[in-house]
Amino acid sequence: MEKVRARVIVEGRVQGVFFRHHTQETASFLGLKGWVKNRRDGRVEALFEGDRAKVEEMIQWCHRGPSEARITDVCVVWEDYEGEFDDFSITY
Repeated sequence: MEKVRARVIVEGRVQGVFFRHHTQETASFLGLKGWVKNRRDGRVEALFEGDRAKVEEMIQWCHRGPSEARITDVCVVWEDYEGEFDDFSITY
């Protein structure tokens, strides 16, 4: 499987709705590595690394998010795979 890396920024009602927690659970379930964090501007940013199909599945999940979230936009930037993470974590 091809390994990829994607930086994702999610806009909308994404803070205060456990978006980071649900992202961590879903990414870990899919076997992805990386991190997710709240940004000061009210958006959520995540970095996903893993098999292309699983990263694409995670990006699709980001368009929906947890039930309490209201997503208005998702920006994806593909980057070179680095394989630098051991797991998927919430960062600050």
